[in-house]
Amino acid sequence: MIGVRQPPRDPEMPGTKPKQRKPLTSEDNDLDEAALVLRQFRQILNTVRVHFQQVEKKAGIGGGQVWALSVVGERPGIGVSELARAMDVHQSTASNLVKTLVEKAFIETRREGADRRAVQLHLRPQGLKVLRRAPGPFAGVLPQALRTLDGPSVRRLRKDLAKLIAILHADEKAGQIPLSEM
Repeated sequence: MIGVRQPPRDPEMPGTKPKQRKPLTSEDNDLDEAALVLRQFRQILNTVRVHFQQVEKKAGIGGGQVWALSVVGERPGIGVSELARAMDVHQSTASNLVKTLVEKAFIETRREGADRRAVQLHLRPQGLKVLRRAPGPFAGVLPQALRTLDGPSVRRLRKDLAKLIAILHADEKAGQIPLSEM
């Protein structure tokens, strides 16, 4: 298979010949490390994917919608802009989530306070039922895992990932798309 190294044959095992290996160069070591890091990315992304599949199966809605519901439940009366900041997503993404959740009758909008243009979001009983069915963490397994790391580890990871992002010329806007939407 491509990208999978077979272990060397065991000379003690009958019917096998020892595998002749050329000496490893520093380039080979770098490739091996790169392959191991790629494997780690796959493990992380697969864990995230499986979590959001479980959320959708049990809650009946996507992970981003569950996360938005949980934020509204924790902060009744939150506005759309505040919701976007709380989820670290673009305002249009938050607006689309709110629109869908209102259409499904999971949340309601109210115009309270002095500024009647702004809407406040409130969880409806149907939304609470969805949250009770949904497995946590509502924000996803990756944000929760990152929060368990110590400060120096998170800073080092952020710096190293910034280098990788620069090499990839990754779209900065993609950082505001919920993982559950990818």
